[in-house]
Amino acid sequence: MKGQIVKIVSDDYFLDTSFGEIICKARGKFRKDNISPKVGDYVIFDNEKKTIEDILPRKNELDRPFVSNIDEAFIITSLKKPDFSTNLLDKLLIICEINNIKPVICITKKDLLSKTEFNKIKPILRYYKKIGYPVVYNNKICKIKRMFKNKTVVFTGQTGAGKSSLINKLDKNLDFETNEISEALGRGKHTTRYVTLVNIGKGKVVDTPGFSAIDLSIYTDEQIKNAFIEFNKYDCPYKGCMHIKEKECKVKENINDNILKSRYDNYIKFIEKR
Repeated sequence: MKGQIVKIVSDDYFLDTSFGEIICKARGKFRKDNISPKVGDYVIFDNEKKTIEDILPRKNELDRPFVSNIDEAFIITSLKKPDFSTNLLDKLLIICEINNIKPVICITKKDLLSKTEFNKIKPILRYYKKIGYPVVYNNKICKIKRMFKNKTVVFTGQTGAGKSSLINKLDKNLDFETNEISEALGRGKHTTRYVTLVNIGKGKVVDTPGFSAIDLSIYTDEQIKNAFIEFNKYDCPYKGCMHIKEKECKVKENINDNILKSRYDNYIKFIEKR
């Protein structure tokens, strides 16, 4: 029989099936083959033994958060407490691009900014929208619901950015735990204790523990370069240009005028730190 993993607690796998939710264990062969079932996996299970027998091919998968078969990622991006970070945003966009997940930038805590502060950030948000990334504010509840209709989406971003709060607004029957920002650390506590997939409206939403440290070392320089989608429109004089030290590089020529400098600076940091 077929089901989808919607929650994992210890070694219990909660499956959404045609006749309701059941709890299964994973067969020992997965551990032997070094395969770990993930939230979002479609699986074949034995209803009598209550065991997962096989994992169906994945559309995509992530390790942080530990999910699979994601259509869209809502990158919950706080403008203040925690402060707006293009570095973290660009890291998450890289992961989405490499894993064939459509990213949506969801802005939170705009109300904490003064008009002057917001006017400084607005051109940056406009740039991301111009290069093809949808930008939506967290108070546009109906719009967000329409965006993930008939899709499986993950809500991710910096700890304390407001992921769980937004999910609670999307479905008032849910009660995901939230917490205030630590003034000393400038970030929130991890309030989501396990990854879970829930039905909201006509879509499926994964709420995941917040995180701020992302390892890009698993990706190649070429993958990271290609993930900066606006770079791909410029034809450099020779094939394989990394847009760093090469002469007559068209990407470098367009910094500030057509390419956001913070995006290019982050690209250099990501490549050099590898």
